[in-house]
Amino acid sequence: MQLDVDDLREFYATPLGQTVRRLLTHRIRARWRGLQRSTLIGLGYSSPYLGAFRGEAHRLGALMPDSQGAVRWPRDGASHSVLVDDDRLPLADGSVDRLLAVHCLEVADGTRHLLREMWRVLAPEGRMILVVPNRRGVWARLDNTPFGHGRPYSRRQLDELLINAMFTPVREVLIVSSPLAPSQRVMLALP
Repeated sequence: MQLDVDDLREFYATPLGQTVRRLLTHRIRARWRGLQRSTLIGLGYSSPYLGAFRGEAHRLGALMPDSQGAVRWPRDGASHSVLVDDDRLPLADGSVDRLLAVHCLEVADGTRHLLREMWRVLAPEGRMILVVPNRRGVWARLDNTPFGHGRPYSRRQLDELLINAMFTPVREVLIVSSPLAPSQRVMLALP
């Protein structure tokens, strides 16, 4: 069962969700710096993490799959979010420098089609970070967090999926389980 956007928003409003957001944002920011001339797109429910790039990325947007629903993001100012069909992203080929996919891959109906769309929109030197539940992580077995829904992945499974979609897996960050943080994989990949 896939969580909808209201469930995700509720989780990130809790103290635990805020802690997860802070920890993951720190890891993502450590990988992506100097985005002044870059287009950064979030896919899935990535808005809790995109705020760290406001005022830095040249273009910033949140694509929210229609199966999940959409919320206005950011809450103030012009909206940068749009409801999309994840099999047909409304972006030009090679138009995205950085792609952040959160609460997306593990619940996608067509994983292969989604990854091909991600590959299509990424620029030749683009980078993508996938945040997905870790098959061996404790949180992948709990339904009271978003990381307990959908398909969890092992490192090998992620590598295989990415390679079959013409990506080059570059680096993996494994966030270690603790009472405050979910064990999940953050994968950096190149088109």
